[in-house]
Amino acid sequence: MTIFKIISFLILLYGIVGFIISMMKISSSKENATNQKIHLPFHIWAIGIGGFTFFLTMIIVRIGAQDAGVVVTPRGVDDEELHTGWHIVMPWNSVYTMDKTVWVYTCAHSSKEGNKPDADAIWAPTKDGIKMGFDVSVSWRIIANEASWIYANISENDGGDSGRYLWLEENVIRPKLKSAMALTVSEYTPIEAYSTKRQQIQDHIIQKMRAEIKGYKLIIEQVDMREVFYNPEYETAINAKKLAEQEVLRLVEVTRQKEEQLKQASINKDIAIQQAEGEAKALQIKGTSIAQNPKIIELEWINKWDGKLPNYMMGNGQGIMMNLNNK
Repeated sequence: MTIFKIISFLILLYGIVGFIISMMKISSSKENATNQKIHLPFHIWAIGIGGFTFFLTMIIVRIGAQDAGVVVTPRGVDDEELHTGWHIVMPWNSVYTMDKTVWVYTCAHSSKEGNKPDADAIWAPTKDGIKMGFDVSVSWRIIANEASWIYANISENDGGDSGRYLWLEENVIRPKLKSAMALTVSEYTPIEAYSTKRQQIQDHIIQKMRAEIKGYKLIIEQVDMREVFYNPEYETAINAKKLAEQEVLRLVEVTRQKEEQLKQASINKDIAIQQAEGEAKALQIKGTSIAQNPKIIELEWINKWDGKLPNYMMGNGQGIMMNLNNK
């Protein structure tokens, strides 16, 4: 549109300058006036075409796909917005565009990760009174059909085209986020906030924020809890507790192993006693049998004999063997 406006203005300017020069020549001599009659209509056509096209460029406004147009008349801000496309607006009115895309506001513990250059995590107390830090991002946008209200009621605050949005982030999004975080996190324990209930917490924060910002004509698209962490003192205490729990588990395992060893030793002892008792009883029975029948010894000797004669025999020849070597 700017190019067409420049071209139209140049055509109009060319026609006006040419017309003035022609009129000056006509007034200087009657002969020149006769010659200029041929060229005069051309300048008039240039003035007509240039003026008409320049007027069209002044009243036709194009609104992009990512914007909503706000019309400011001599009487004030018009309530009806201009949406994507071409529109005719009288030249005595002004049109301002408002970005209707999604903006993201981030609070982060690490510097330079959030909207502020320094650490800016949101700290909120849990159900147990323990404060926890949260890295949170809020995705939001304006209601396109309420762009005129926002333009009329929210100051740019010296922020240029994005001033209203910066003001909304610092004075609406941020305070409402902190309030919703404090109210929601206070209903959960640290473990729930850290792991098991994070999605539920996000959903509750979204609901609370949407209810709080209706009056500012904004829409909350999403709230993302990007990171959750404890304060340093509490984290140290948790780590110490974990180490203590691990030590307890280790001692329990050692105790269990010793109990198993004692149990096995007791079982081995019972087995040994039973074996000893069995062997003693067997010897007792065997001794009684030998006492009652001495021939059992000879029978045992015969059963264990390998068929070879011994080298020695002692005694009176009654079952005691002696050396019978023929050397």
